[in-house]
Amino acid sequence: MHNNSNIAFQPATVIQTFQETKLKELLAYLQQRSPFYQQLFAAGKIDVAAINSLSDLAMLPTTGKEDLQTRNDEFLCVPKSNIIEYTSTSGTIGKPVTIALSDHDLDRLAYNEYSSFICAEGSSNDIYQLMLTLDRQFMAGMAYYTGIRKMGAGIIRVGPGVPSLQWETIARLQPTAIVAVPSFIVKLMQYAEQHKIDINNTSVKKAICIGENIRHTDFSLNVLGKKITGAWNIDLYSTYASTEMQTAFTECRAQQGGHLQPDLLIVELLDDNDNPVAPGNPGEVTITTLGLEAMPLLRYKTGDICIAHHEPCSCGRNSLRLSPVIGRKKQMIKYKGTTLFLPALSDILNDMEDIVDFVVEVYANDLGTDEILLHLVRRHDTPESDHKIRAYLQARLRVSPHITYITREQMVQLQFPDGGRKPLKFIDKR
Repeated sequence: MHNNSNIAFQPATVIQTFQETKLKELLAYLQQRSPFYQQLFAAGKIDVAAINSLSDLAMLPTTGKEDLQTRNDEFLCVPKSNIIEYTSTSGTIGKPVTIALSDHDLDRLAYNEYSSFICAEGSSNDIYQLMLTLDRQFMAGMAYYTGIRKMGAGIIRVGPGVPSLQWETIARLQPTAIVAVPSFIVKLMQYAEQHKIDINNTSVKKAICIGENIRHTDFSLNVLGKKITGAWNIDLYSTYASTEMQTAFTECRAQQGGHLQPDLLIVELLDDNDNPVAPGNPGEVTITTLGLEAMPLLRYKTGDICIAHHEPCSCGRNSLRLSPVIGRKKQMIKYKGTTLFLPALSDILNDMEDIVDFVVEVYANDLGTDEILLHLVRRHDTPESDHKIRAYLQARLRVSPHITYITREQMVQLQFPDGGRKPLKFIDKR
């Protein structure tokens, strides 16, 4: 598997044949090793030998987060003694899920991120400053670390937060790239402005953006992306991944969506009835993992809504590309006749100068419909500011959400309730 990094550059027919071979291997493996899938195949009277093409996937049932949450251990295909690493999902939605990795899976994870960083124009001459956690069972932190190491580039593990320490380290060690959450990059820039640091006179030339969108679905920069590039002359590369898929979609220099790594994953975009969506339509990202030993997944619905692009990319890769995440199925808000997804709402809140930080809370009212409560930290604690914020939200949303103003300290408590590893921006009390 680890010499297939050029598979994405092969013609689409070659990619498909390769994936179909890998799919047959996976089905035989699950039939032999996976208690969960053995039961699923038996219950559905499914003969895995009859599945030969990618289009035959439709004959198989899908798997969801609930399956992993309730039957986590039944997904394990190797003895416990073969597990090296236990990672878990962040638990943004529902309780966290454990994803176990064998030694082989850890190698695959490094290879995945190595290919991702190469895709984002990385090389052994780069030095990456990691502004994220490498503990708390966080798979991505390890993936970045081992992938960059495989590429032969330099790594500086600073960890999340603390803008003063980040800037001091940049000045001292001269990294060429940073790996960070976009909203934290904005905080870095605000700190630099307050402390007279000339951001365009530093060694940093690019940022690998994780965990948040920096673009709209047409690939133009969103508010967050514009905020960064408006003042800081650096290249931004967007990424999308989840712990369950143990694989990342990363932008190339064309910045026209995250590239699928066809040797690591099969992707389908499905509608509410588990049928493939028409080309160009949004659908739920549904993944089948390739080359995993410990916890492979078959037609696993991620809950993320994206659009797929199939036309060849100017970088030479012919692999499918995914748009930024439009939203999460579970985080869809139906508010007074409007359907809202969190990324769209975040965009509106990020665009408002008076709002420093936010958390969106959704709850059901007495009629059983959704209500939105915004917890906001604002720049100025004045009646004018309140009036401005309310008028702005009314104009942009055409409905008025409930608002509560809190301090920066209270915001930290709200975003990191149990000292979580990524800020909670959405609280669902429905």
